[in-house]
Amino acid sequence: MEIWINPACSKCRSAVQLLDAEGAEYTVRRYLEDVPSPDEIRAVLDRLGLEPWDIARTQEAEAKELGLEEWPREAGSRERWITALSEHPKLIQRPIITAEDGTAVVARTEEAVRDALGR
Repeated sequence: MEIWINPACSKCRSAVQLLDAEGAEYTVRRYLEDVPSPDEIRAVLDRLGLEPWDIARTQEAEAKELGLEEWPREAGSRERWITALSEHPKLIQRPIITAEDGTAVVARTEEAVRDALGR
């Protein structure tokens, strides 16, 4: 199990605390420092069953500068979104937990973290 976190994020800190409290074995990826490649983002999206616009933080200043809200949310624009997430990792929703069963979850709630633990 791996968790992508931003240590400054309270949701990330809460998820890590819950994983620790449950005795889970996991690795931490500080994705702002260890930036995921486009291939890694594609793989996580596949595991999540989501599209890149589903995990984009569109209210961030960088998103506003890029005009992300106006970008088409369709298959033809998928690679543009993935490139933006890789070049601007702050735009990636957090935390993301990749579960042992090959799935992943955006773990913004205690329920989502527990769901990942149960997979």
